[in-house]
Amino acid sequence: MAATFCLRLAFGMIASLLVVDPAPIPPRFFRVQFLATLGLLAVAAYFLWFHPLERVSEMTDTGRFDHAALWTQWTWITVAASIGICFLGCIVWHIDQSPGGVAIIRLTTVAAALVLFFATPWKDAERLDWWKVMDQFASAALLGTTTSAMLLGHSYLISPAMTMAPLRRMLMAGTVALALRVALALWGLWLWTAERPLATLDVETLLWLSARWLLGILAPLALGWMAWETARIRSTQSATGILYVVVIVCFLGELTSLLLLEKTGSVL
Repeated sequence: MAATFCLRLAFGMIASLLVVDPAPIPPRFFRVQFLATLGLLAVAAYFLWFHPLERVSEMTDTGRFDHAALWTQWTWITVAASIGICFLGCIVWHIDQSPGGVAIIRLTTVAAALVLFFATPWKDAERLDWWKVMDQFASAALLGTTTSAMLLGHSYLISPAMTMAPLRRMLMAGTVALALRVALALWGLWLWTAERPLATLDVETLLWLSARWLLGILAPLALGWMAWETARIRSTQSATGILYVVVIVCFLGELTSLLLLEKTGSVL
């Protein structure tokens, strides 16, 4: 679970950089993003090594191809490539004028997306679980945009004259990501409760489900609106403070979602 969360956050933080124009933003912001992503990828690699993801595969003695073994190999190949490219990005954004900075953002995004894709468990020995693939990327989008928006808010403390366009674009991207997350969670909950009514669930599952929706859906909706309104009147310090709380509740909501996924096998 820790590896999955780190990979989601790493991809989300890098991919969120694609929605803003780098020109008015201090290079320090991008250096922090790359350094944080590099650390997250390294932590994910540690957990993947000592706690490998569960794979569903055919037994090799049946004569069928071992899909899980190949998938694991590609996971490690893409993890190594992502760490290398991200390290290069750290160097690029430490150089004056950051030559090739936008290109390295795009390249790192592609590499991190491949890691997240190959880190998704299979549904059975022959099929990838595309429902979980969508869950991976929707969660990554929400985690990445909220975290990046909070870090971007800090840039206004050192560059108060910077245009509000980057922050507004990041908040809009976060709103879209939250809408996709809500839609996916609603659909998953509807499918899951069609087989087992809520009244028949144990108390523990109901508590986790309530916490997931309160912290991961309702709280970000309310706090995101507050952050948007404060940013609209250029109260960047207040917006950054609110975004701190948004990041915390999103982290708790997505971690709870991962716990429910392990417990129920469904995206909730």
